[in-house]
Order: sequence, then C-alpha cells, then structure tokens
Amino acid sequence: MRHHVAGYKLGRTKDQRISLRRTLIRQLFTHERIQTTRAKAAAIRSEAEKLITVARNSAKGSDIEKVNARRLVASRIGNDPVIVKKLFDDIAPRFSNRNGGYTRVLKLGPRQGDAADMVLMELVEE
Repeated sequence: MRHHVAGYKLGRTKDQRISLRRTLIRQLFTHERIQTTRAKAAAIRSEAEKLITVARNSAKGSDIEKVNARRLVASRIGNDPVIVKKLFDDIAPRFSNRNGGYTRVLKLGPRQGDAADMVLMELVEE
C-alpha cells in the first residue's frame, strides 16, 4: 500500500524523473505553454508554481535575498541563466498581484498511439 507516499513515479527511475521534471519546467518557462500527458503535468505543476512564487516574492527582498532566490531557482531547474533571467524579469512580475494559480491545464483528449490523456499546460495571462 502507498499510504502517505507523495509524488508521481511516472514509470522512471529517480534520476530520470528529476531530469524529466527539470526539462518540462524549463520548457514551460521558455515557451509558456507545453503539450504533455496529464500525469506529467500534474507532477510538475506544483513545483513550477512554487518557483514562480519564489521569484515573485524575491522582488520585495534585499539584494542578498534576490541573489539567494536566483540561486535556489537555478539549482532546482538546472543552471540555465537564460531561463532564470526570464523567470525573474518577465514571468514573475506578471503575477505580482496574483496569489497562486499561475498555470492552467486544458484537456486535449487521448493521444493517437497509446491513448494517454493529453493536456495543454500554460501560464495564465492576466
């Protein structure tokens, strides 16, 4: 029984899962919308929203807190300075008046090959 076991295994080993989540979150922040399976979207949604919240809250902090927030985000999504800069300079300021709920998941229907439920995950536009 899987009582009190959090997270999705996604049929992968631990290293593959971490890599998949980082890649999907990077793609979401780069393109601002991705098409993926419902299980993968559910696996990354909370982590992506937490990273946006960290970036949004760092704007009110001191210089040291801003640097620490950027380092924290870089460590969680992989050290990609372009995506970190876009998250802190473009994406986070858009959600300065919003208290969570930064992503939207739209159902697209089953995939042709294996009938997996496909969704479109995107950042909410205000």
